Amino acid sequence: MDYQTLLIQPAPGTAPEDGIRCLVLNRPEVMNAMNTQMFVDLRQALHELAFDDSLRVLIVSGAGERAFCAGGDLKQRDGMTDAAWRRQHQLAEEVLLAVKDFPRPVIAAVEGHAHGGGCELALMCDWIVASRSAVFSLPEVRRGIMPGGGGVQNLVRSVGARRAKQLLLTARRFSAEQAAEWDMVTTLAEPGQALTVAVADAREIVLAAPLAVRYAKLAASRGGEVDFHTGYALDIAAYNVLVSSDDRLEGVKAFNEKRAPRWSGR
Repeated sequence: MDYQTLLIQPAPGTAPEDGIRCLVLNRPEVMNAMNTQMFVDLRQALHELAFDDSLRVLIVSGAGERAFCAGGDLKQRDGMTDAAWRRQHQLAEEVLLAVKDFPRPVIAAVEGHAHGGGCELALMCDWIVASRSAVFSLPEVRRGIMPGGGGVQNLVRSVGARRAKQLLLTARRFSAEQAAEWDMVTTLAEPGQALTVAVADAREIVLAAPLAVRYAKLAASRGGEVDFHTGYALDIAAYNVLVSSDDRLEGVKAFNEKRAPRWSGR
């Protein structure tokens, strides 16, 4: 399916059968700022991709060299009524939660600027690969609002409450290297190489059993938000599903036969 504001394509250097796709925010003329049409496109694309059994890893990136995403399109929002603003934001909430809850790994490949909703989108991904020249911020308080796309909660969980409050209340820009030091960015790449590094991560993921990856991600995502014993109970529930899977049998058999496994995803 074609989208007005997105590109969905195999990751560079991969074949369609590898199952590694790029979801590219494609409004480079406005630094990939998110307007209503982009939210509509993202909602539809994420829904379709979630049910695509051939997909193994999704990489989110931005078109052009200037920006991953500059956040919401404030020119479109200029003069918006309260009702129209809330309708658009409901779309944004659906999209960002769909990224966080996506059933397969989602990696953000960040080049250039990632501000406001763009920073929040990156934070919703499972991890962030960022160019050393990338710049982040959550500047909403200087626009008379606050982050509404999970940025507050994700930033607190990434960098700690005190530093998060400093960044949120000052609207201060911070570098990818600072973000990596604070554990918000997972991996630094040389300028222009964030996507290449993200693809390398994805190639390692697809060596593993699809069902095991899915349940391990679910357990890590949900378990990290609860106490240890509750989280461990989630681990064991997921583990016991995998015990009964065809891929568990295949993984052990392939190891003993000293060959690459042939995963079925069941």
